[in-house]
Amino acid sequence: MFKALTHTNTFHTCEFNRHFMILTLHHIMTSVNVEEANHSIYLSTAYKLHNHTDTFQLSHHLISSPISYTMNNLTLASILTVISVLLFLGTHHISLTPEKKYLHFQKHIQVAQSTCQGTLYPELCVSTIATFPDLASKSVPQVISSVVNHTMHEVRLSSYNCSGLRKKLRNLNSLDQRALDDCVKLFDDTTVELTTTIHDLSTMTTMGSTRRHDLQTLLSAAMTNLYTCLDGFAYSRGKVRDRFEEKLLEISHHVSNSLAMLKKVPGAKKTTSKSEVFPEYGKMKKGFPSWVSFNERKLLQASVNETKFDLVVAKDGTGNFSTIGEALDVAPNSSTTRFVIHIKAGAYFENVEVIRKKTNLMFVGDGIGKTVVKGSRNVVDGWTTFQSATVAVVGAGFIAKGITFENSAGAEKHQAVALRSGSDFSAFYQCSFVGYQDTLYVHSLRQFYRECDIYGTVDFIFGNAAVVFQNCNLYARKPNENQKNLFTAQGREDPNQNTGISILNCKIAAAADLIPMKRSFKSYLGRPWKMYSRTVFLKSYMEDLIEPEGWLEWNDTFALDTLYYGEYMNRGAGSNTSGRVTWPGYRVINSSIEASQFSVGQFIQGDDWLNSTGIPFFSGLS
Repeated sequence: MFKALTHTNTFHTCEFNRHFMILTLHHIMTSVNVEEANHSIYLSTAYKLHNHTDTFQLSHHLISSPISYTMNNLTLASILTVISVLLFLGTHHISLTPEKKYLHFQKHIQVAQSTCQGTLYPELCVSTIATFPDLASKSVPQVISSVVNHTMHEVRLSSYNCSGLRKKLRNLNSLDQRALDDCVKLFDDTTVELTTTIHDLSTMTTMGSTRRHDLQTLLSAAMTNLYTCLDGFAYSRGKVRDRFEEKLLEISHHVSNSLAMLKKVPGAKKTTSKSEVFPEYGKMKKGFPSWVSFNERKLLQASVNETKFDLVVAKDGTGNFSTIGEALDVAPNSSTTRFVIHIKAGAYFENVEVIRKKTNLMFVGDGIGKTVVKGSRNVVDGWTTFQSATVAVVGAGFIAKGITFENSAGAEKHQAVALRSGSDFSAFYQCSFVGYQDTLYVHSLRQFYRECDIYGTVDFIFGNAAVVFQNCNLYARKPNENQKNLFTAQGREDPNQNTGISILNCKIAAAADLIPMKRSFKSYLGRPWKMYSRTVFLKSYMEDLIEPEGWLEWNDTFALDTLYYGEYMNRGAGSNTSGRVTWPGYRVINSSIEASQFSVGQFIQGDDWLNSTGIPFFSGLS
C-alpha cells in the first residue's frame, strides 16, 4: 500500500476544500462501517489532512493520528487507498469542483467494489484496484491483468528477499536453507505462470472454455507454489518463515481474487446447479485426454523394439550415457517436438530433475521392476518434502512409460517422495511409484496416470494438481506401529482452484506385506490436507481394508464443511457407503452428470492433449 501511495510523491496535490474532505471521509466511514462514536476523530483528522501536500506526509499523519487506533489493518489500508485515489483525482482533475471530484471518486470506488464482488478478500481487492487509473474504462481482463502484474512484482520482491536471507543468515540449518532454495525456485515458476497469464489476458475480450481452463490452471499453480514455499518450513525450529509469511499470504490472496474475477469475464461459464462443476480436465478421445496426440498415443503403445530413440541410457555402457542426469544435460531446451530417451533395464541410483526448460521429454523404460530409478532423500535427514523426490519433473509435456520410481528411505523416515510432478500435460503409462509416506507428489497443473501401480502408507498420493488416475492399482503397505494408511491427501487451498484428485476404475487394495495383518492397521481413502481438499473415487474396486467411515479427519473439524469428497458406483467389500462419515463436504454421488465432471474428458481437458502421448485412455466414466 505504501508503494502505491509513494508513486504520487512527485505530484503536488491541489487545494482540497474542507467541504470536499468532509464528504470524502464521510463516504469512507460509511463504506467501512465506522462506529458513530469515532466520527469526530475522523472528521477532525480530515481537517488536518487537507493541509498536507505530500502523500507520504499525509499517510504518515494518518497512521500516527488517533484514527489509526480505531480500525484494523484492512480498514486502514482501505482508507489509505481511498486517500491515494483522492490525491490522484485531485492532481488530474484540477478544474473540477469539489462536488464533481467527489462524484468522480465515488464512481471510481463503486467500479472497484463491483469488480471485487464475489472475491474471498474484497477489502484487499478494492484497496488494490482502486489505485489503478481510469478504472471505469478498463475491461475485466485488463483489471485482472493489472492485479496479476502487481502480484508478479510482489513475487519478484519476495524472491529477492529470500535470496538475501540465504546470504544474510549464515548459520541456517540445512532444512531452512533448503526450504529457502525451494522458495526461490517456486517463485521463479510462479513468475513464469503469471507472465503467461498476463499474455493470455492481453489478447482476450471474451473467454472460451479452453482459455478459461488454461488461466485457471496457471493461477491455481501459482497459488500452490506460494503455499509449497511455506510448507517447506513445517518442521523447522527456526523463525525464518515468520520473516515473509504475511507477505506471501497477501500475494496468494491477490491470486485468489484474480481467480474469482475470471468468472466475470464475458463468456465465462456459470455454474447453474448446487453441485460443483469440474470441467478442468477436458474431453477424452479413445481413452486419453485430448492433449495426448495421435502420434504420442502410438508412441506409448508401441513396444520398445518398435520405438525410435533420440538417446539411450544404459548401466552396462551400451548406450550414449550411463546415467539419466547426463542424458538430460544434452537433451534440447524448449523442444516443441517429442524427444525420447530410452532408459534400459537396471537400477539407477540418482536424483533426477527435469527442469522447466526441458519440455516435451519422454522417458521409456523396459518395464515396471526392470528399469528402476531409486533415491532415499527424506525429511528426517533434513530434506524438505519438495526436495526429497527421487525424480522431479517440471518441464511441460513430460511422459514416462515402463519405469519404477522409488524412494527407499523406509517408513521410519516419514515424508520421502518417489516422484513429484509439476509438469503441465504430464502423463505416466505402465509405471510404478514405490515408497511409504508421501510416495507420489502430484504437485500442480494437469496430469494423467494410466495402468500405474502406486505403493505407500500415509498420504501416499498428495498434492494440488488436476489429476486423473485411470485403471491404476493403489496398494497400501504395512506402516509403522500406531500409523494409519491414507491413500490420498489432496491440497486445494481455494474454492476457485481447478484442482483435485480423480480416481477412476482403479483397484484399492492391500500390498503383499499388509495382507497378513490388515486388521492390525486402519486404512482410509483420504484426509483433507488443505481447506478445500477435493477427491473422488469413481467406479473403482475397493478391498475390505477400507474402514467403514471411509475418510479420516486431518485435525478435529478442519475443512469438514469446505472439502469435496465423493464416491460413485464403486464396488467391492470396502465400497459400502452406509457407514461413511457424515461431514457436510462428503457425498455419495448419485448423478452420472456430476460424476462425469471428474472424468479425463472434463476434468483435465484430456481430449486436447492426451492423444499426442499414445497412452490409451477413455474420455468419460467408462
